Amino acid sequence: MKARIPISLAVEDDVSERVVRRVLKERSVEYDVGPVYGRRGFGYLKRQVASFNNAARASPFLLLTDLDQCPCPPSLLADWLGQSRRHPHFIFRVAVREVESWLLADDVNLASFLGSRRRIAIPNPEGLEDPKSTLLGLAAEARRREIRDAIVWRNKGSGELLQGPDYNGALAPFVEEVWNIRRARERCPSLAGFFAALDRLEKRDR
Repeated sequence: MKARIPISLAVEDDVSERVVRRVLKERSVEYDVGPVYGRRGFGYLKRQVASFNNAARASPFLLLTDLDQCPCPPSLLADWLGQSRRHPHFIFRVAVREVESWLLADDVNLASFLGSRRRIAIPNPEGLEDPKSTLLGLAAEARRREIRDAIVWRNKGSGELLQGPDYNGALAPFVEEVWNIRRARERCPSLAGFFAALDRLEKRDR
């Protein structure tokens, strides 16, 4: 029996953490998830990235952040790490453009989960300028009121769609039980790259 791989996590928010845990569950090797850092946006992660890189000397460490408006993942890594050399056990992954892209990649199941009034087709989720706004827009049209009210809130003055009061909690069942991660992986190169990084870690850990 293969030994479990201990790993610490650093994420922007609760949805990102659930996505990472779901990805790790898909592996043939079992992971023993230890401390989880962050859940306060990218600013904290950027400030602490050197500490996370150094911590990887003792045990594997995984950081997931969103690309947002940065031109490309290599530019973000260069900006965050500077001249520091990334430790081989420090898995630094960037979701293009946001982790919501990976969820939107399974548009068929997402439509069913939301109870969408119309067919959803998102052929290029990583090409969306603002994936989270796209998801909020879909949720605003959902038939299931409990899902709609939890995920999205509409500003009555401006009409702007904002994150709802239980955005993370409402999406949890989709991420953990419904999300077709194989389909998402085929449509999102940054998610496929995440799996490739885990392949490399697991080979080194043998």
